[in-house]
Amino acid sequence: MRPGLRRSVVTAALATTAVLAALAAGPGSAAAADPQPPQPHRQVQVEIPGPESDTGETLAGSGHALVPSNGQAKPAPHLSAPAAVAADGQVTKMIDHGSTADRLDVVIVGDGYTADQLAQFHADAKEKWGEVTGVEPYTTYQNLFNVWTVDAVSAQSGISGDPAKGDVKNTALGAYFWCDGVERLLCVDQDKVDSYVAKAPQADLVIVLANSAKYGGAGYNEPSKTLGYEGISTASAGNAKSGQVAIHETGHSLGKLADEYAYPGTPGYEHYSGPEAAQSNISVLSADQMTAQRTKWYRWLGETSPDGGTVGAYEGGGYYVTGLNRPTDGSIMRVLGKPFNLPGVEAMIAGFYRHASIATPGTSTDRTLRSYDIARVTVPRLAGARQLTVRWYLDGRELKRFAGRTAVPVWGLGLGRGSHALTVRVTDSTPSVRDPEIAAGLRGAVEWEVRR
Repeated sequence: MRPGLRRSVVTAALATTAVLAALAAGPGSAAAADPQPPQPHRQVQVEIPGPESDTGETLAGSGHALVPSNGQAKPAPHLSAPAAVAADGQVTKMIDHGSTADRLDVVIVGDGYTADQLAQFHADAKEKWGEVTGVEPYTTYQNLFNVWTVDAVSAQSGISGDPAKGDVKNTALGAYFWCDGVERLLCVDQDKVDSYVAKAPQADLVIVLANSAKYGGAGYNEPSKTLGYEGISTASAGNAKSGQVAIHETGHSLGKLADEYAYPGTPGYEHYSGPEAAQSNISVLSADQMTAQRTKWYRWLGETSPDGGTVGAYEGGGYYVTGLNRPTDGSIMRVLGKPFNLPGVEAMIAGFYRHASIATPGTSTDRTLRSYDIARVTVPRLAGARQLTVRWYLDGRELKRFAGRTAVPVWGLGLGRGSHALTVRVTDSTPSVRDPEIAAGLRGAVEWEVRR
């Protein structure tokens, strides 16, 4: 969970875990959690995915729970240690789009896969990442990502709580359904997850795939203090809807977006009367007030949104039935299977650029380039027709004849005596970003010292 309103409005109403399960679990889940013994590890807040629906809308969430960070809420039967096999902890770069320093690195770890099921894990990881990149703005910006898989070998196949609540499996990450008494809430042992994530060269976002077809997932959206990643999304590898849970959770971790659904019928969430929300996609303001104050998503008002309908100020959001407004009626921050709305797409792109750079030196900047050198820059390609703008400058003066090129020979610069500064600037002028502050971050530059 992120600091600010999203944390405060939830924790104010969730005095105990048992109360949370009773009030927020919603249809299709247990009415209350079982009594919980004292835990040696801290508790963390996770988002509960909405109840599975075969017809109509499946809400993205139905509440939050405080769960132990170290796995099962109740002691599990004694199980033997995971098999010591050579494959355990093996790292593979599934998607390679460049240096970890300049790309957003996603680490996918599987749980409930035995040594002879690792090929299935890798196939599941490719399938789920394909589902992620099928949603904008991931589709356009997929070349900004590296994807790593880390093999976690489990002693037993499957996941605890599948198919029945009492089923316990000995798995590498200790994933289990029925977390906090909610069947679809799929929790993990964060310490075990981190022990595998740490094997990858870099982690900005973590996805845990459970070897199960049962619907479920969870969002651990508090950034890691030790490894630095933005959050953990859990999902069932064999369930088509669970992948949407993971995409929704990246809206929180990368986009810093609030949930756009409400808790109807839940005491304390009938009406919000606090200050303006910190998140970019919920507001106490009406559309007219946003326009007058030139704030929030006023630049998108009246536009047709990818999730359907027109961007406006729709009542309900941030868990409250009234008092907070959302940009559209049904984005993925409210309904699974829907796209991000226009303000959400903008926020996600901003999140991508917090980790990725669009200008990577292909020629070292650590030495002075001479006439026989070629200055090279690596620029990722965007999906579709639109591409990034590349411009070259010598001592601040644009070299228009080199516009769009990613390699420039030093001998062709017409250098005078002494040292000079050669700079390449790469800009993303996407129409999906209208906020000037966000647009200012969609740039990259590399500079070399050159000499005749």
